[in-house]
Amino acid sequence: MKKTLLLICLAAISVSVFADRYVARHEDIKTFLGTTTYVVLENNPMSEYNIKIREAVERSWKITPYAFISAKEFDEMRNDISKSFLVLLQVKFSKDKLEATYNFLSVVLGAGVKKHTDLPDICSIPLSYSTVPEDSYTYKLESLIRFAQNHIKMLNENPKLIKGNIFKHYNKNAKSVKAKELWVLEKDLDKGVRSLTDLRKAYPHNVKIVTADDIEKAIAERNTNVVFLHKVGPEGTRLQARCYKMLLGAGDDLFYYFDYHTINPKLKDDGFKAKDLKKLK
Repeated sequence: MKKTLLLICLAAISVSVFADRYVARHEDIKTFLGTTTYVVLENNPMSEYNIKIREAVERSWKITPYAFISAKEFDEMRNDISKSFLVLLQVKFSKDKLEATYNFLSVVLGAGVKKHTDLPDICSIPLSYSTVPEDSYTYKLESLIRFAQNHIKMLNENPKLIKGNIFKHYNKNAKSVKAKELWVLEKDLDKGVRSLTDLRKAYPHNVKIVTADDIEKAIAERNTNVVFLHKVGPEGTRLQARCYKMLLGAGDDLFYYFDYHTINPKLKDDGFKAKDLKKLK
């Protein structure tokens, strides 16, 4: 399902940065844990997203019972407060100067509200700009849904984090990346660190330029020695607004780093920068 949402879609994961929407309460998280989660498939039955999300959920979704539904069924069921949904939403941020639209992977509760953006949002993770091909993120879906489950469990066990800056909590892990292998796609790096020489100069620890297939394999094998870059940017498309930069563990399903910057149209700095790498030292 791809419905453009003209207001923002927030998440408990992004309390401090995206503060204009509903923030999940501990009561919402407890309610979620007692629901069946309905995984919403796109209208195109052959979309790569449908194939990958089905495989990922069947292998790794453990936190609640689940079932797969269509976009039409989601519209019919989303007012039911006894249900939760794992759904791909298209999101715009009301305060952004450029009206870029992003894909978010969202876990939401059903509620009797008019707008999708008003559904209680348990966890949302940026996937891509809506104009970027879905293969830019589908190979990472299993890791992202495993992280989402860990994140929800953590908030349930530590509800004080819901009101705090959750990014500070996760960015405490940044310094431990150097004890693992950092895997990146060349295209996800800023132009200043795309050569292996420049990359290793900025980050003199174990770093490898790999392929999407390499990362997908590490995720499937739950390789605890690998931390990989999940970058969300315009990939050369017209609107150049936010560039999200996340580091995730392929095996432990933790966030090690989260940040974003507004892309400078002159610099075209759509990528993980040297200054990001320096924060990992």
